[in-house]
Amino acid sequence: MFRRNQVIWLPCVMLALAASGAAADPAPTTLKQAFEAAWQRQPETLSQQMRQEAAAAQQQAATRWTAEPVALELSTKTDRLNQNLGRDETVAGISIPLWLPGERTRTGAVADAQARAANRRVRAAQLRAAAHVREAYWAWQRARVDHGLAGELLGHAQQLAKDVGKRVRAGDLARADQHQADGAVASAEVTLAEATGALAPSAHRLRALSGQVPKVPAVGTSGGRVVGVIGAEPMPVLPADSATLMATHPAVAELQDSADVAQRSAELAQVQTRANPELTLATSRDRGQSDEAYQHSITLGIRIPLGSSSSNQAKRASAQADAMEAQAQVRLESERLLGEVEAARVGLVSAQTQLAAAQRRALLARESRVFFQKSFQLGETDLPTRLRMEREAMDAERQAARAGIDLAAAQSALRQTLGLLPE
Repeated sequence: MFRRNQVIWLPCVMLALAASGAAADPAPTTLKQAFEAAWQRQPETLSQQMRQEAAAAQQQAATRWTAEPVALELSTKTDRLNQNLGRDETVAGISIPLWLPGERTRTGAVADAQARAANRRVRAAQLRAAAHVREAYWAWQRARVDHGLAGELLGHAQQLAKDVGKRVRAGDLARADQHQADGAVASAEVTLAEATGALAPSAHRLRALSGQVPKVPAVGTSGGRVVGVIGAEPMPVLPADSATLMATHPAVAELQDSADVAQRSAELAQVQTRANPELTLATSRDRGQSDEAYQHSITLGIRIPLGSSSSNQAKRASAQADAMEAQAQVRLESERLLGEVEAARVGLVSAQTQLAAAQRRALLARESRVFFQKSFQLGETDLPTRLRMEREAMDAERQAARAGIDLAAAQSALRQTLGLLPE
């Protein structure tokens, strides 16, 4: 037969390892800190500067006077390899690609739209990262609270088993009561081991996002409210109407910017009906034979492509399709967000109601536990009733603790649907 202190050896060792790991590497303890650490690890953060430089380069390219950079042309003609009569001709010139009518203005409009999209897509990327951090953070908080309360349950069970042992040795209680008390301790040890196992993966997920080991503050209860709930965000203010929300939401703004770029690209494609014409300016120096003097001439020409190629037609059709698709995505995203905001608002009201009820239940259960503790000590209550009241009290405490975390998570969910970053 094994001893009780042997049973709790494994959970205690796991708790000690977790505590030493948390103390060795300080980590974010609030949602805002976890998000800021996670954002620094996102690919968008690393590429943000380069994307802005690319957008600025596109804007600068749209302001030049030629459609493409000017090309230098050099050629020479000689008969040295065959007749060798001294014939020599050298031509030097430049080729200047010209803008099509309206092409330069619309190219600038596309570049400006792309620059706005590059700047505002960062906010949308931050919001997507915040969604992952919020989910991982509150999952870790729930596991943390469950773990702390499981430790409290084990402590109460061990103290009760110790008191029962004294009374059994004194002859006030039967040996069967000792077995029931020891069984309650074993059950609490199982609960603690399960909570420890659930805490590790939730902490690891948060660490994978933020790159830091989350701290595990002490968890306790007071008045039905969990002591140690951290990272709760302020209550958001709902916008006056849906139009205001859609005008400021990063996800909608990102899609709207994409739609704007697609629309400007479609307008540009409308004027790019053919390849760009080219203006040619060249000077030549030539002679027919070696005894002739060199002659100089200047050539001015223009190259105008005729007709509209199938590639230009495909480009226009593709640009128009992208614009239509982007506008449809904006409408669908707006409808989806409005539904999520309403669902999050209802979820927040429900969480507030659940927390109030859970706090009342925890308060009543805690007071009842005190009553039954005294009556058990006086011999007026049997051990099964005492154990049942202990379980009910701890279940009420756990429900209140969970309700507190759920309320904070509901506030985060509402802020997420409103497009607000962690605070």
